[in-house]
Amino acid sequence: MPRLLATSALALCLLACAPAMAQTAPPAPGYVLPDTQTWELKGPDGYPYQIFVSKPAGPAPEGGWPVLLVLDGNAMFAGFAETRRMHEYMKADPGKTIIVGVGYKTDKAYDIRRIRDFTGGPPPPPWDVSLAKAPYGGWDPFLDFLTGPLRSELDRRYTINRDRQALFGHSLGGLFAIHTLFTRPSAFHALIAASPSLFWHDREMQQEERAFATALQSGKTPKVGRLMVVWGEREETILERWDAEAFVRRMDPLSAYGLRLRHEAYDDEVHITVPARAVTSTLRFAFAWP
Repeated sequence: MPRLLATSALALCLLACAPAMAQTAPPAPGYVLPDTQTWELKGPDGYPYQIFVSKPAGPAPEGGWPVLLVLDGNAMFAGFAETRRMHEYMKADPGKTIIVGVGYKTDKAYDIRRIRDFTGGPPPPPWDVSLAKAPYGGWDPFLDFLTGPLRSELDRRYTINRDRQALFGHSLGGLFAIHTLFTRPSAFHALIAASPSLFWHDREMQQEERAFATALQSGKTPKVGRLMVVWGEREETILERWDAEAFVRRMDPLSAYGLRLRHEAYDDEVHITVPARAVTSTLRFAFAWP
């Protein structure tokens, strides 16, 4: 009888311990996106940007691969990469490009460093309270990095078409995209600004806009990238909707001077869902010929 009790106790112990033993098993490996690569490239201050690349199979076409840079790569790259891959599977034109996500050294969707990279000055109220210690004002060095070292490294690795370079940014990334158009209008052949946070730098953006419009109208800007602006009808920060609507109205007359502009308001989309809705339209806008 004592032996039976001991055996039963051992069996109960093993049963009780089974879930705990299962919990200590190593986790299953995570999913890896097919047809992708990741590597680091240091910025001018030594920061190791995480570069995510989705590339078509086979050799580059004559003239090199077109490129789409996607800001906030940790959050945005996967959606663009899989959509490109599906287009490649169907032998459609949007699949015949390289997607490059520019991200940060984190496993989270966003990193505070984006404040520094996408802005030219301090946060406005009420964000200035919560982001008082966040670095800011690095958008021009970051733009230098995108159009200089990163573009050269992409060309070294993949053979790219330097005349077919597009840029996608959302929120502060959209603000950065418009700043890029205003200050370096020929740096990209297409720019997509999703829910751009134009209110972040009201005065600075207005000054840049007026200078850009004057240069375009006077013929001092012989080459300018085309621009697409999208936003959600249910933007939580309503200024991102109001400002986008007013902005495209001001930009429309510049089509007479060479600015090709497209814009769209997405029904039922909030700020954070706009990028997912914009993936396919971005690829079509950026890489439609010419």
